[in-house]
Order: sequence, then structure tokens, then C-alpha cells
Amino acid sequence: MSEELAKILERAEKAIVNRKGSEVLQICEDLHYADLAELFEDIDQPGRAFLTETLGAEKFSEILAELPDTLVEKTLDSFEPEEQREILDSLPDDDRVDILQDVSDSKRRDFLELLDEVKQEDTRTLLRYDEETAGGRMTTHIGKIGQHMTVKDAIEHLRGDQESTMTLARIFVINDEGKLVGKIRLRDLAFNAWNVSVESLVQDVDHSILATADQEDAAQMISRYDMLILPVVDESNRLLGVITADDAFEILEEESTEDIEKGAGISGDQSEETYLNTSITSHFKRRCGWLVILAFLAILSGFVMMRFEQTLTEIYLLSLFLPMVVAAGGNTGGQASTMVIRAMALGELDPEDTLKVAWKELRLGLLLGALLASLIGFFAVFAPPALQFTLPSGVNFTQFGGTVAIALGAQVATSTLIGALLPIGARAVRIDPAVIAAPAITTIVDVSGMVIYFTVARSILGV
Repeated sequence: MSEELAKILERAEKAIVNRKGSEVLQICEDLHYADLAELFEDIDQPGRAFLTETLGAEKFSEILAELPDTLVEKTLDSFEPEEQREILDSLPDDDRVDILQDVSDSKRRDFLELLDEVKQEDTRTLLRYDEETAGGRMTTHIGKIGQHMTVKDAIEHLRGDQESTMTLARIFVINDEGKLVGKIRLRDLAFNAWNVSVESLVQDVDHSILATADQEDAAQMISRYDMLILPVVDESNRLLGVITADDAFEILEEESTEDIEKGAGISGDQSEETYLNTSITSHFKRRCGWLVILAFLAILSGFVMMRFEQTLTEIYLLSLFLPMVVAAGGNTGGQASTMVIRAMALGELDPEDTLKVAWKELRLGLLLGALLASLIGFFAVFAPPALQFTLPSGVNFTQFGGTVAIALGAQVATSTLIGALLPIGARAVRIDPAVIAAPAITTIVDVSGMVIYFTVARSILGV
């Protein structure tokens, strides 16, 4: 947030606290609805009531879709039924559906009854789809015309359907059964004679998506092919709606946030509230699950330490390099996991690519391992004696440095391979890779690193 915007919001908050309605209106007039939503979240309940009353139903409808789910129903209830109707009626289809999906069943029925028959039918159609599918995110306000129309008929049809002008960046052409036939540019209608048939101007539609497809697939398609609008169809290729580039941006932002939280071991649904406005209880519930699981899994590291306690006792210098060997595995495994999860999310990897991924990451792990092993091995040979560390009789620093180097190289190579294959394996058993990858890799490479390190030490140093 810019310093200028922060000052404006601070002025607005003071005006709300002092109940200066005219000043609030003046300040809010030039604010974007996203900034108004942030202002609404940051003030207390009496202030929210004053702001909604001051702005009025029509203005408030612009910010309602930006509010967290926990505030939407409570805020709508503060309006009279006629004002509720005005708010819901002015919302785009996809925003209205998002809101109705997040309220209770009884409230959803009440709110639907406020709409006219056409909007009720459109909204009920969208509510049939899961909110994370293309159908759940599409809008039914489409610029569409029949293939047998003339240019004159098409223009008159579009003029009579004012709500469709939201998506006139691309006009779609359908047949008598409502099936998608092609697309046409507005300029083609504007610069052709009125008696020219639409069918003669139709261009093929390169990409469309099923209403039941995942919303992330739709967003990736829009991003990949640099599209403004993506048509959504059913199994019979009937045109149902469109997803816009703005929708795609929101979807990708939501999915990225969700993946980041899952990768950090934070469970539960993605919160739409800001960090400071989310309660401590909510934070606790979302974080505690994986922390408990990892705490118990970390005991495995303790068992390994106990198993090789004698080795550490005889050569205490091994403890100096143990954290480094373990951490190097965690770092390289995490890097590999992140790259593979990203490639999977972008649709760059298929299940049949598993062997290619394994071979690629194994070679990369060996190269990284060789680099780190040579550097740290050299350090392990010359630094400890310079710092006056000692070794038991029969063991020299060349052997010790070789032990550290071999263990480190093996740890990096195996951790890289584990980090790459774990997300692929998780997807194969229908577990979200982002949920399991980071926590599991941390635990696995900790244990594997200790086992590799002490096994190599026993073999080379004879302890």
C-alpha cells in the first residue's frame, strides 16, 4: 500500500469515527472498491454499520464481493430486503454466485427470492457447479449471436441485451441448439454491410473448456494463450458462459496462496481475511495439525542419534558437520520439490514423465553433490587441525574430510531425487503435492542424512 493511500484510508477512518457522512462520501468517491473493502475490514462493527448506511446499497455492491466470507452474510443482513435486492441485482453473475455459495442455505433461498426470474434462473444454473470449477466461476453475461443472423440482426440483438456488453471483447456465435459455432469481432460487425450474414464472418474458436473442469485449468489456459475471454461449454458443446482474464488472475492468486500455505503445513480452507483480521483461534487450528505430526516424526531422528551414539562419542568432531549435511539435503530436496510442483501446476509434467524427472534430478543432484562435497571436504581436511581439533589415533584428517565429502555428496543426490519424486508420488495417490511435500521432505532427509553420514563414518573411519 502506498503512503498516499494509507493517509487517505486513515482520513476515512477518522471521518467514520466522528460520523461525518458527507466527508466519508467525498473521500470514498475516488477510492477503488478493493480499497473500500480494506477500509471496511479495518473498522469496528459500529463503523461498518455507519459506512454501509452512508454509502448506500448501490455503491456498497461494488465492495461486497471483495469482503471475506465471514463478513458477507452479516453485512447483507444489515440492509432492508429492497436494498438487498438492489445489491444482489447489480452484481455480476459470478460474484453473486460466490457470495451465495458462502451463506447459509436458508439465507441463500431468501436472497434468491429477491431476484427477478431471469437472474434467479441464471444464478441457480451457476450454483449447480462446484465453486472451484469453471462453471462455478463463469459469468452467463455473454455477447452471443445466432449464426443465421445478418449483421443488422446481430447488432440489434446486442443492443437489446445490454448486460452482454460486459464481454463484447469477443462475441460468440451459436447455432439454433445453442452450440458454440465460432467467434466474431465487433469490428467485423461494425465494418460490414447490414445484409451480410454472420455465418460468412465466423472464425473458429481455438479454445474452450468444460463447465466441470477445474477452475485452475481455465485460468492456466487463459494465461498460456493470452486470452481475454474463455468460453465455457457443456458436454454437448452448448455455450454456457465465459471466464474473463480478471477471473483468471483471481483464480491464480487464490491457488498460489493455497499452495504456499499447504507447503508450509498450514491446513484448512484458504482465508480471505487479512492476516491481522484473522483470529488467533483460526491461525491455531490451521497450523497445529502438521506441527503435531512433524513433532512425532522428528523422534525418528532421535532414534538414529541413539543408534550411532558410540560413533559420535569416539569422534566428537563428526557432530560439527552433521547439521550441515542434514541441512544441505533439506535445501536441495526443497528446491527439487518446488520446481516439480511448479511444473505440475503449470501442466508441464504428466505421469509418464516420472522417469525423465528422476533421471534429470539424479544427474543434477550428483552435480550439486560433487560441488558441495569438494568444497566442504576440502574445508574438513584443513580447517579442523588449524583450529586445533583432534582425532583419535589411527584416524587422520584426510580420512575425515573424505567421510564428510562422500556423505554430503550422497545426501545431496538422494535428497534431490526424493524431493523430485515425492510430489509425483503424492499426486499418484491423490494427495495434494503441496500439502505433503515440504513437511515430508524435511523429515525424510533429516533421517536419511543421519543414516548416510554415520554409515559412511563407520565404513571409512572404522568406528
